Amino acid sequence: MDFRQLRYFLAVSEELSFSKAAKRCFISQSAISHQVTKLEQELGASLFERSTRVVKLTPAGSRLVPIAQEVLSLEAKAFAVAKEPRDRIRITASMSFAPQSLAAIAHVREKHPDLDIEFVIKNFTDRIEAVSSGDADIALIRGEVDRPGLETVELGVEDLMIATSNHHPVSAFSTVELSELAPYPLLLPPRQSQVLIHTVVENAFVDVGRRLRLGPPIARDHTAILDVITNPRAWTVLYASTVAEVPRTGLCLMRERNNRLRVPVSGIVRTGAVDAPDMASLIHSLRQTMTMENTESGVPLTKQVRGTPDQR
Repeated sequence: MDFRQLRYFLAVSEELSFSKAAKRCFISQSAISHQVTKLEQELGASLFERSTRVVKLTPAGSRLVPIAQEVLSLEAKAFAVAKEPRDRIRITASMSFAPQSLAAIAHVREKHPDLDIEFVIKNFTDRIEAVSSGDADIALIRGEVDRPGLETVELGVEDLMIATSNHHPVSAFSTVELSELAPYPLLLPPRQSQVLIHTVVENAFVDVGRRLRLGPPIARDHTAILDVITNPRAWTVLYASTVAEVPRTGLCLMRERNNRLRVPVSGIVRTGAVDAPDMASLIHSLRQTMTMENTESGVPLTKQVRGTPDQR
């Protein structure tokens, strides 16, 4: 038995759905089911009644819920006790957040020169675990997290840029409507590895009353740039903060005209941490730099910009 299995068990117990719990924990449904099954084998008892339509806690599962909550609470307290108190804030994020984070850190240090602020690169899962355990004070993510003991702080939004080949039928302009992209295949990694992007794009297509057409899935760590260049009818999406690093040869980058492709950017902190003055100052600076980054990361409008329909 380990803490991870207990976290997965609690997620399923709260969602009463393995698929919803998997999305919440940002892992595959098969992985969370496997870990819960291992926990059941170690305990020698079934924790859930499973059927094709419903998932219910067994009596043993119901008895385990408060114990699992207490164990995970004690884990967080143990990590907190082991750390020496000092004027330090540790930020954990992916490298894509580095420019905004370093700008915010520089601003905060001007006001709080004695404050030690660290920036640590971690993958998504490790970021959340670091904050939960007390190893980090704030995790920067796209999306949000629902976990006991943690709080999601809104920092801003980031646009998803649309990328196509220069030969794509919609590539003549610097903005495009989703309805114009509906006939063409979208290239993305599998949904389970990019839940947030899939959800944002799917919801946007629902809003315009059109059906999203997905092309063959690409590798998880692939940006699909080569794929769209070699497939003049395909398209993909990129985070606006990353487009500066993308080679432009043969590629067209554009925005969705009605700003429907936007991803929330959040800071994950321990519950109540935002009340500390140093943290409040950092969050304020992060909000400013996130807003500035999204405003300044647009694609230069070197092509004709569409007007409203009656102006075309």
